[in-house]
Amino acid sequence: MAGVAGSTRNQRTWRRDAVELATAYGLILLVVWTPRPWQRVLWLAAAAAVVYFTCVSFDGVESMGLRRKNLLCALWVVWAALLVAGVACAVAAHLHTLRLLGGPAWVLKNYWAYALWAAVQQFLLQCYFLARLRRLLPSDAAATAAAAGIFALAHVPNPILAPITLLWGLASCMLFLRYRNLYPLALAHAVLGITVALTIPGPVIHNMRVGLGYLNYHHPRSAHADVSTEPQ
Repeated sequence: MAGVAGSTRNQRTWRRDAVELATAYGLILLVVWTPRPWQRVLWLAAAAAVVYFTCVSFDGVESMGLRRKNLLCALWVVWAALLVAGVACAVAAHLHTLRLLGGPAWVLKNYWAYALWAAVQQFLLQCYFLARLRRLLPSDAAATAAAAGIFALAHVPNPILAPITLLWGLASCMLFLRYRNLYPLALAHAVLGITVALTIPGPVIHNMRVGLGYLNYHHPRSAHADVSTEPQ
């Protein structure tokens, strides 16, 4: 009887994880591919669904990587991102595509909202999708590949962001499983994302737009990238 009860409980957990994953991801894709004003309504619905499912399936802050343990060990990821950013900015400056109009204060003023959005994306990738995929799929490798795949798919049809997010999705999921700390990954994501915005011309990358926003993009007159904090 205990075995039957355990099997039933596992089936319920599997179904719940599948429903939570499909619902949240389906809403995210709808946000990406829906025009305004309905996009904002769906954005709120997606956010509410993620918050609700996170609360009802809460596994604790430790399992979500919101902790101090291994923080120092994983900080090399941030330094590596800064190194990549430095090289990319140097190359962009040589090619005259660098859009860095000021120093660190200018970057903070113009991109603080994107930095927060990068942290939210990292939370979704590791704490929401990867956590459920690990319970649904037979191995961590399969869960990592699936999480990176759906992360990249959410950035289609942007031909630059889609492959970049696939690579970062794979790397960040593997790093999360090793260090179990979300903070360095969120910081590294912010650094790399801002670097892409500063070094790749807006008309080329459509100012970081994805989905319908990428297809409907019109180059603005602003001198710096218009990095939105929500999919467009």
